[in-house]
Amino acid sequence: MRSREYDLDFRDRASRIRAWGVGLLALAALLWTWCAVLLLIPYQVDEEPGDRYPRECEARLSTDRGTANEGLQNGDWCQNARDWPEALAVLGLSVPVSTVGVALFTSGSLSRRMSAHAEAMRELDKIADSRKA
Repeated sequence: MRSREYDLDFRDRASRIRAWGVGLLALAALLWTWCAVLLLIPYQVDEEPGDRYPRECEARLSTDRGTANEGLQNGDWCQNARDWPEALAVLGLSVPVSTVGVALFTSGSLSRRMSAHAEAMRELDKIADSRKA
């Protein structure tokens, strides 16, 4: 295999690695958005199946206590609908996804840049050799 063919193949692999990194970062962004929705958006809870007048619940971060509205001691239907473990699990899942995404994106980008640099150096060497001859 000639060096140019190998270099083009190397750049293709680096592009695929970088694309995987971008995909994982997009997935992490979706997970962060989901966590933000769980914590910041008010929601409704049916007290019974098919309830015509669902109960309005505050967002998790806008309450004074650990549960939405009055909490478990008052028989609040909101307290189990969106609880902290779900939001923290989504946030926790996003950490390794984003870490691997950043690593792959950085590795792919750096590989492409180094390949371009090596090609530029080969071209400069060819120009210098042709001037000497």
